[in-house]
Amino acid sequence: MRVVLQRVSRAKVTVDGGTVSEIGKGLLILVGICRDDEEKDQDWSVRKVLAARVFEDEHGVMWKKSAQDLNLEILTVSQFTLFGTVVKSNKPDFHAAMGAPRNKEFYEQFVGKLRGSYSADKVKGLSGSLLPSCLCFVRVCYLFTVTPSPGVCCCCCCCC
Repeated sequence: MRVVLQRVSRAKVTVDGGTVSEIGKGLLILVGICRDDEEKDQDWSVRKVLAARVFEDEHGVMWKKSAQDLNLEILTVSQFTLFGTVVKSNKPDFHAAMGAPRNKEFYEQFVGKLRGSYSADKVKGLSGSLLPSCLCFVRVCYLFTVTPSPGVCCCCCCCC
Protein backbone atom coordinates (compact mmCIF):
# COMPACT_ATOMS: atom_id res chain seq x y z
CA MET A 1 0.00 0.00 0.00
CA ARG A 2 1.02 3.55 -0.59
CA VAL A 3 -0.52 6.13 1.69
CA VAL A 4 -0.03 9.87 1.29
CA LEU A 5 -0.85 11.71 4.52
CA GLN A 6 -1.76 15.35 4.07
CA ARG A 7 -2.17 17.52 7.14
CA VAL A 8 -4.90 20.02 6.33
CA SER A 9 -6.74 22.85 8.02
CA ARG A 10 -9.73 21.79 5.90
CA ALA A 11 -10.33 19.57 2.88
CA LYS A 12 -13.14 18.70 0.53
CA VAL A 13 -13.64 16.41 -2.42
CA THR A 14 -15.87 17.39 -5.31
CA VAL A 15 -17.28 15.26 -8.11
CA ASP A 16 -18.92 16.95 -11.08
CA GLY A 17 -18.95 20.28 -9.24
CA GLY A 18 -20.70 18.97 -6.12
CA THR A 19 -19.08 18.41 -2.73
CA VAL A 20 -19.23 14.72 -1.80
CA SER A 21 -17.23 14.90 1.41
CA GLU A 22 -15.38 17.43 3.51
CA ILE A 23 -13.58 17.78 6.83
CA GLY A 24 -12.17 20.50 9.03
CA LYS A 25 -8.69 20.28 10.52
CA GLY A 26 -7.28 16.79 10.18
CA LEU A 27 -5.80 14.43 7.60
CA LEU A 28 -6.61 13.96 3.92
CA ILE A 29 -5.29 10.54 2.97
CA LEU A 30 -4.74 9.21 -0.54
CA VAL A 31 -4.69 5.41 -0.50
CA GLY A 32 -3.01 3.39 -3.26
CA ILE A 33 -3.46 -0.37 -3.18
CA CYS A 34 -0.98 -2.73 -4.81
CA ARG A 35 -2.18 -5.91 -6.51
CA ASP A 36 -0.17 -7.96 -3.97
CA ASP A 37 -1.31 -6.16 -0.80
CA GLU A 38 -2.65 -8.25 2.07
CA GLU A 39 -4.51 -7.69 5.32
CA LYS A 40 -1.22 -7.15 7.17
CA ASP A 41 -0.59 -4.13 4.90
CA GLN A 42 -3.93 -2.64 5.94
CA ASP A 43 -3.11 -3.17 9.61
CA TRP A 44 0.35 -1.59 9.27
CA SER A 45 -1.06 1.40 7.37
CA VAL A 46 -3.85 1.98 9.92
CA ARG A 47 -1.30 2.00 12.75
CA LYS A 48 0.95 4.45 10.86
CA VAL A 49 -1.90 6.80 9.93
CA LEU A 50 -3.24 6.97 13.49
CA ALA A 51 0.19 7.32 15.09
CA ALA A 52 1.66 9.87 12.65
CA ARG A 53 2.64 12.92 14.71
CA VAL A 54 2.14 15.69 12.17
CA PHE A 55 0.38 18.26 14.35
CA GLU A 56 1.53 20.76 16.96
CA ASP A 57 0.98 20.31 20.67
CA GLU A 58 -0.72 22.78 23.03
CA HIS A 59 2.52 24.83 23.14
CA GLY A 60 2.73 25.14 19.35
CA VAL A 61 5.61 22.66 19.05
CA MET A 62 5.31 20.78 15.72
CA TRP A 63 5.51 17.00 15.23
CA LYS A 64 4.18 16.21 18.71
CA LYS A 65 0.54 15.13 18.21
CA SER A 66 -1.38 12.79 15.92
CA ALA A 67 -4.88 13.30 14.49
CA GLN A 68 -6.05 10.69 17.00
CA ASP A 69 -4.40 12.54 19.91
CA LEU A 70 -6.30 15.69 18.97
CA ASN A 71 -9.56 13.95 17.99
CA LEU A 72 -9.40 15.34 14.44
CA GLU A 73 -11.17 14.19 11.29
CA ILE A 74 -9.72 11.92 8.61
CA LEU A 75 -10.85 11.88 4.97
CA THR A 76 -9.63 8.97 2.84
CA VAL A 77 -9.67 8.77 -0.95
CA SER A 78 -8.85 5.64 -2.95
CA GLN A 79 -6.17 6.60 -5.48
CA PHE A 80 -4.98 3.83 -7.83
CA THR A 81 -2.76 6.34 -9.63
CA LEU A 82 -0.27 6.11 -6.74
CA PHE A 83 0.84 2.89 -8.46
CA GLY A 84 1.12 4.44 -11.91
CA THR A 85 4.34 4.70 -13.87
CA VAL A 86 5.61 5.97 -17.21
CA VAL A 87 8.98 4.19 -17.03
CA LYS A 88 8.63 1.99 -20.12
CA SER A 89 6.60 4.41 -22.26
CA ASN A 90 4.78 7.70 -22.20
CA LYS A 91 1.47 5.97 -21.60
CA PRO A 92 0.65 5.51 -17.89
CA ASP A 93 0.88 1.91 -16.71
CA PHE A 94 -1.14 0.89 -13.67
CA HIS A 95 -0.32 -2.85 -13.71
CA ALA A 96 0.88 -2.77 -10.10
CA ALA A 97 -2.41 -1.36 -8.79
CA MET A 98 -5.04 -3.77 -7.49
CA GLY A 99 -7.86 -4.09 -10.01
CA ALA A 100 -11.55 -3.55 -9.42
CA PRO A 101 -13.71 -4.89 -7.77
CA ARG A 102 -11.05 -6.32 -5.43
CA ASN A 103 -9.60 -2.82 -4.96
CA LYS A 104 -12.93 -1.40 -3.78
CA GLU A 105 -13.42 -4.23 -1.27
CA PHE A 106 -9.83 -3.90 0.03
CA TYR A 107 -10.17 -0.11 0.35
CA GLU A 108 -13.47 -0.41 2.21
CA GLN A 109 -11.87 -2.92 4.59
CA PHE A 110 -9.04 -0.44 5.20
CA VAL A 111 -11.52 2.36 5.96
CA GLY A 112 -13.45 0.01 8.26
CA LYS A 113 -10.28 -0.84 10.18
CA LEU A 114 -9.42 2.85 10.45
CA ARG A 115 -12.89 3.57 11.84
CA GLY A 116 -12.70 0.62 14.22
CA SER A 117 -9.29 1.65 15.55
CA TYR A 118 -10.21 5.32 15.90
CA SER A 119 -13.74 6.68 15.71
CA ALA A 120 -16.39 5.84 13.13
CA ASP A 121 -17.75 9.40 13.05
CA LYS A 122 -14.29 10.94 12.56
CA VAL A 123 -13.28 8.87 9.52
CA LYS A 124 -14.81 9.51 6.10
CA GLY A 125 -14.08 7.26 3.16
CA LEU A 126 -15.16 7.78 -0.42
CA SER A 127 -16.53 4.95 -2.47
CA GLY A 128 -14.07 3.54 -4.97
CA SER A 129 -16.66 4.10 -7.72
CA LEU A 130 -16.36 7.89 -7.43
CA LEU A 131 -13.68 9.67 -9.42
CA PRO A 132 -12.90 12.97 -7.67
CA SER A 133 -12.67 15.92 -10.01
CA CYS A 134 -11.13 18.14 -7.34
CA LEU A 135 -9.30 17.62 -4.08
CA CYS A 136 -9.22 20.96 -2.31
CA PHE A 137 -7.10 21.49 0.77
CA VAL A 138 -5.51 24.27 2.76
CA ARG A 139 -2.22 24.35 4.74
CA VAL A 140 -0.78 21.06 3.64
CA CYS A 141 2.09 18.90 4.89
CA TYR A 142 2.74 15.71 2.92
CA LEU A 143 4.07 12.42 4.28
CA PHE A 144 4.38 9.31 2.16
CA THR A 145 4.36 5.74 3.51
CA VAL A 146 4.77 2.39 1.80
CA THR A 147 3.98 -0.84 3.61
CA PRO A 148 6.99 -3.06 4.20
CA SER A 149 6.10 -6.25 2.30
CA PRO A 150 9.14 -8.53 2.12
CA GLY A 151 9.53 -10.23 -1.24
CA VAL A 152 6.91 -8.05 -2.91
CA CYS A 153 7.87 -5.24 -5.23
CA CYS A 154 5.30 -2.64 -6.13
CA CYS A 155 7.71 0.12 -6.97
CA CYS A 156 6.33 0.36 -10.51
CA CYS A 157 9.79 0.66 -11.99
CA CYS A 158 9.17 -2.61 -13.86
CA CYS A 159 12.29 -4.17 -12.36
CA CYS A 160 10.45 -7.20 -10.99
